Amino acid sequence: MEQKNQTVIKLAQTAILAALCYVSFTFLQIKIPMPGGDATSIHIGNAFCVLAALLLGGAYGGLAGAIGMGVADLMDPIYITGAPKTFILKMCIGLIVGLVAHRIARINDSSDKKYVFKWSMIASVAGLGFNVVADPIVGYFYKMYILGQPQKMAEVLAKWSTAATFVNAVISTVLVACLYNALRPILLRSGMILTKSAGK
Repeated sequence: MEQKNQTVIKLAQTAILAALCYVSFTFLQIKIPMPGGDATSIHIGNAFCVLAALLLGGAYGGLAGAIGMGVADLMDPIYITGAPKTFILKMCIGLIVGLVAHRIARINDSSDKKYVFKWSMIASVAGLGFNVVADPIVGYFYKMYILGQPQKMAEVLAKWSTAATFVNAVISTVLVACLYNALRPILLRSGMILTKSAGK
């Protein structure tokens, strides 16, 4: 019964963080128009994907980011065709952050604030660093071979996407470091972080 309650709590938390991913991407982005009616953007949506993975573990965190950002793409006429790519990449971000933070470092079993801060930063950099590399590369092949865009257009978008994704990663890493390390003590005291199951 207790395991069932924990799952329900996790799913509710996942839904909340998915909503934060959606809102932060949809309403707090700076869109950069590109040739051919495409676009890239500066946004903080990835920060909440990483935050979700730190709080809930890789699978739930990745799901929150994938659903929140995927739905955001589906609701935007410019990004709608990229929704499948977004879903996969955000899921990967969550899984990588969860792997580093919970499987390798086991931050939920530590009460050392410096240790938790260090490993939450390392996990954030690992997940967002993956995205900086993977997003433009996957985007390039996705646009060329799935969407049928001309190679030159796909190349231009990949270059701009690399720059925007790097900026997003830096902003998101700083934001996550502040949010997670401020929220963690409160959530631990309230029982919202479950130490033995957060990495599962």
